[in-house]
Amino acid sequence: MTTVDIDSLYEGIDYHAKISQARFEALNLNLFRSCLDTVEKCLRDAEMDKNNVQEVVLVGGSTRIPKVQQLLQQFFNGKELCKNINPEEAVAYGAAVQAAILSGKGSQNIKNLMVLDVTRPINGLSSEGEC
Repeated sequence: MTTVDIDSLYEGIDYHAKISQARFEALNLNLFRSCLDTVEKCLRDAEMDKNNVQEVVLVGGSTRIPKVQQLLQQFFNGKELCKNINPEEAVAYGAAVQAAILSGKGSQNIKNLMVLDVTRPINGLSSEGEC
């Protein structure tokens, strides 16, 4: 069990609840599966077969979720996932590479790279008159 704490969820009221891993996975299974749609789209756009992928590097905090890892490993036919890099740091590395590309000051190796944003935009909520 883990605790969910959301400060000021509604009209200043805080929300606290306990949730099991199984319940969390059940509630989010459709979202987790939709992540595979993004992976499939990337492979299609690159005209690449998933069997030709040499390494699957996990990027972003959500890749720490065991169910996400399980689904990715199944999608890639049991291929071992690369967990040697911190997923949150990998996002920062990508941002640094993009900054070097945009500035034109990176090495020749950097200039030949292309960073693609393949994640969905984050949606926020606000009530009238608030940010």
